[in-house]
Amino acid sequence: MSTTKSTPVVAKEVLLPFILITSLFALWGFANDITNPMVSAFKKVLELTNTQASWVQMAFYGGYFTMALPAAIFAKKYSYKKGILLGLGLYAIGALLFYPAAAFEQFGFFLAALYILTFGLAFLETTANPYILSMGAEETATQRLNLAQAFNPIGALAGLFAAQNFILGSLQSDDLDASGNAIYDTLSETAKAGIRSADLMVIRNPYVILGLAVIGVLVLIAVVKMPENKEGQTDESIGSAIGRIWKGKRFREGVIAQMFYVGAQIMCWTYIYQYAESIGIDNRSAVPYAMSALVIFLIGRWICTFLLRYLSSGKLLMYMSFLAMIFTVGAIFLPGMTGLYSLVLISFAMSLMFPTIYGIALEGMGDDAKYGAAFLVMAIVGGAIMPTAQGMILDLGGSGYTDTLIMGVPEVNFSFVLPLICFVVVAIYGYRTYKIHTT
Repeated sequence: MSTTKSTPVVAKEVLLPFILITSLFALWGFANDITNPMVSAFKKVLELTNTQASWVQMAFYGGYFTMALPAAIFAKKYSYKKGILLGLGLYAIGALLFYPAAAFEQFGFFLAALYILTFGLAFLETTANPYILSMGAEETATQRLNLAQAFNPIGALAGLFAAQNFILGSLQSDDLDASGNAIYDTLSETAKAGIRSADLMVIRNPYVILGLAVIGVLVLIAVVKMPENKEGQTDESIGSAIGRIWKGKRFREGVIAQMFYVGAQIMCWTYIYQYAESIGIDNRSAVPYAMSALVIFLIGRWICTFLLRYLSSGKLLMYMSFLAMIFTVGAIFLPGMTGLYSLVLISFAMSLMFPTIYGIALEGMGDDAKYGAAFLVMAIVGGAIMPTAQGMILDLGGSGYTDTLIMGVPEVNFSFVLPLICFVVVAIYGYRTYKIHTT
């Protein structure tokens, strides 16, 4: 998609609303990336299998799938602002529920809290993304969304910083003895119970603080005058609008591509800790590698936002998918630190994908974009299903990460064949957008 250099990405008259809504991208990025390391943390604290621990992501991204369409219906009936306020309220409630979850020490309670938290994130993403797209000329919409999405990894970096300094570094269940063995595994049940209670409170506290901060943001947006979109209050049935948007091949294929992309992203960012541990790097020491991936991701976002002024979105999406496949093959087959570096570099190639798929799929939809956005947010369910499948691969030889070899590599390396498949699907969508669909 080509644009003229004279068309502003963000017009001056919508600059303040753009800044306020863009801040939400950082806010849900924080939630995403403080939660990714919790798969490994809960596994150790509650002595779970890899598959059981992966239910953290099932609950987190399952909430998106559940609430995305209701969020779109709400935004259609009322306004973007009201949808955002409701989303922030649900976000805060889910985060604050970590307090009773830690008191009861039940994994299911934590999962329920994450599930409710992501009800809020579903509202935010379903409303904020099309709101950003609508804040200016259609020919700069994909660039505008890439610009807003560039602030998402800033929040994600803050989430990882909080996870490293306030959670992972304080978990007693992760302590090792002089020989490098887990002390927690050798303790009596009574001693484990005391550490479990202390560690769950360590996990609890950042989420409770986050919940209070979200309430502050809710109040700020509530008192600031924002443009309202009420043109959706028509007599047209929801079914008619949904039926109309699903007739478009570009949209249908975009939903599929988005599901596979999100699955790949969450797998690469969740299991980087297990990958690092398999080569002797503990969870806290692995955080800098995850943070490096996010920094590279952020740099990639800015570079790709610039490149979209000169390359069509479909062509650039295809090129970046090919690059992601190359780095993923490296993560699978290259040994030791070289493989870990390759895994980190996948993030550069992924940086373009979410907002570009989103922008391509919704282009030209007008007010129907509210429902289209809902299905693209529902596609985030890929982040619930695929990490669980990867966890099942990790459990093939036992609860460790190098219990067996598959195609000559440990199961943790081989498990990244799943992201590889996902990037193939995204590349096909990029190709079809470039060669077949009108962009």
